[in-house]
Amino acid sequence: MKLDFGKMEEKRLPEFKGGKGDMIARMHMDELGKILYGRLEPGSSIGFHKHETSSEVIYILSGKADFLYDERTEEVHAGECHYCPKGHSHSMINNGEEDLIFFAVVPEQ
Repeated sequence: MKLDFGKMEEKRLPEFKGGKGDMIARMHMDELGKILYGRLEPGSSIGFHKHETSSEVIYILSGKADFLYDERTEEVHAGECHYCPKGHSHSMINNGEEDLIFFAVVPEQ
C-alpha cells in the first residue's frame, strides 16, 4: 500500500504525551500501528511515555533530537535512528534552533 504524506492532512497534536508545544504530523493509523511524518518546532517535545503494546522506530530526517531513553539521554542527528523496544520508555525533545523533522513507525505487538 502506497502512503503519500504530502496528500495527508497535517494535524497539530498539542502537548503530545504530556510534552511541550505541538507535534505536527501526517499519519496513517490502523489496528496494526502508526506510520507518521512528523515535525517538532524548537522547544517542543513529546512527553516521556512507556511502550506497553508497541515498539517505535524514529528516523531523523532534519535537525537533531534529545531522547530520554529509560534512564539515559541520547542525542540523535539527521541520518540517525532511535529505537524504543516494547516495554521501554522514552521522550523526544527538540532543543535545537530549527524544526526537527522525523519519520516514525509504531507497530503494535
